[in-house]
Amino acid sequence: MPTTISGTTGIDQVQDNTIATADIQNSAVTAVKVADANITAAKLSGAQSGSAPIYGCRAWVSFAGATGAINASGNVSGVVRNSAGDYTITFTTAMQDANYAVQGCSGDVANTTLACVSAISILSGSVRVTVRQSGNVLADYATVTVSVIR
Repeated sequence: MPTTISGTTGIDQVQDNTIATADIQNSAVTAVKVADANITAAKLSGAQSGSAPIYGCRAWVSFAGATGAINASGNVSGVVRNSAGDYTITFTTAMQDANYAVQGCSGDVANTTLACVSAISILSGSVRVTVRQSGNVLADYATVTVSVIR
């Protein structure tokens, strides 16, 4: 049993593998309690390797091109269809600035075509994207997916 001082146990007193997930209450571990640089590539679920920095997806969405209806999303509060192939995606929590990368893809299984998704307006709280098929024509596709990396 580790020595306690005023009811607390120091981190250097806890033996490896003595605390299980079931011993930690929900919401007990917060970002402020995790020291910088403690999350490493090896600790991520994909077992990434290498020394390059890891940047996370800050928002993502899959939606129906004809309506803007969201199929699934993370940190996206809504998608507005401005016109055919033109959408505004609003974030639940805004980015710190507009210096983020936007990737997207759209396709239609029925006719096996793909189209290019391009960001045309990047703001901290939203991003406006267009979907263009060959010939640079704006078009609605069955599914449009967009992700934001920062």
